Amino acid sequence: MREITKIEGRNTQHVKRKRVAAYARVSSGKDAQLHSLSAQISYYNNYIGRRGDWELAGIYADGAMTGTKENRPEFQRLLADCRAGKIDIVIAKSITRLARNTVTLLETARELKSLDVDIYFEKENIHTLSSDGELMLTLLASFAQEESRSASENVKWRIRKQFEKGYSTYIDMYGYRFQGNTLKIVPDEAEIVRQIFADYLSGMGKTAIAKKLNRQKIPAKSGGLWRGTTVHDMLVNEKYTGDLILQKFYRADHITKKNVKNHGERPMYYVEDSHEAIIDKATFSEVQEEVARRRGKVAPNKMPSEHHLFTGLVRCGQCGSTFYRKIRNRNTKYAKPVWTCQLFDTIGKEACPAKQIPENILIAKTSEMLGAADWNREMLLRRVREIKALPDNILIYIFQDGQRKETRWQNPSRRESWTPEMKQKARERELERIKQKKEEEKQWQNLRGKSGR
Repeated sequence: MREITKIEGRNTQHVKRKRVAAYARVSSGKDAQLHSLSAQISYYNNYIGRRGDWELAGIYADGAMTGTKENRPEFQRLLADCRAGKIDIVIAKSITRLARNTVTLLETARELKSLDVDIYFEKENIHTLSSDGELMLTLLASFAQEESRSASENVKWRIRKQFEKGYSTYIDMYGYRFQGNTLKIVPDEAEIVRQIFADYLSGMGKTAIAKKLNRQKIPAKSGGLWRGTTVHDMLVNEKYTGDLILQKFYRADHITKKNVKNHGERPMYYVEDSHEAIIDKATFSEVQEEVARRRGKVAPNKMPSEHHLFTGLVRCGQCGSTFYRKIRNRNTKYAKPVWTCQLFDTIGKEACPAKQIPENILIAKTSEMLGAADWNREMLLRRVREIKALPDNILIYIFQDGQRKETRWQNPSRRESWTPEMKQKARERELERIKQKKEEEKQWQNLRGKSGR
């Protein structure tokens, strides 16, 4: 009889693989730089895949962003995944790829270190979890930030020298194209500029002018829609008279790269007859007087700005704009607060067909969603992340825990609330609107006829 001996199995220890993510970034939107971003992504796929003790946790890539900004979406997503415990190691090509701001860099490194997440910088060969990692990181990040400051100062110096000679940097504005350091008139757009100035002097408001241009299907700069603010900026822009004011704005610092209005902190340069004018100086001066006159008629808001219940919470599900609070029929007995889409309110239903939501209805629906009749803004912000206003009077409440609830609101019947006097006024307004529309179409046909000649 054969003898059989049992051989006990050995305990094999499972080696846990590290979850490794890579962060890549390029500083420009140019094709060559975006190709570089693609190459970085391909490189990290291969680099991490070759290691048997690593597994790819993701590649996070920001394109056309600068290292001094903290609002990079992929960078923020990377941090969120680290906080969620999904990543053990982050790889970056160099410290300048992660951030040129020393404070941002060290705050990030220290936060991830507290989460036991290592950052490895290939070029400098630094691991932030090593004993001397933070010291080396501080020194190198300081050098990188100083290099960014020096480059920024060189650019500013070059621009100032151009200004002193009366030359402008690149200008992008309606009615002109920038060619060879000067502005050249675009004839079709120049006609629209003259129409805008004429309409304003005839008594039309800036928002009314914007709505008129949108109804006429005239595209704004870059093919967008016209806004009242766009019209205002054109009406006060001296460049339409052929003159230039240089350095109206300046860059505060190389970290935020934020442009701020020049109130005398930097020299400004006035260049007369820099280019061909679209608007004569007499008309421009008359418009400035009218702008000042209308501004003086508007009563200043004596109440300090405040956050209302839903400020920043309600977003349009059709155009993406936020809703804000306004008083409809102000200074009448029919005045009531409503929440309206910014795009709809400034441009009209041609841009966005979103409906206004009466505040009392929004409060009632929110009480239903919260399951509480007594609540305030602080409680609302703790519970609700966003309220989406969709077509067909649908509201979607997105809670902080990710839960979503849908409800539908309904306006009281207008027929029940309207008096004969209100109906008559509405008929008169509609007749006036039809008349104005016909006049605008006639003007536009005349304008096209002139352009054709």
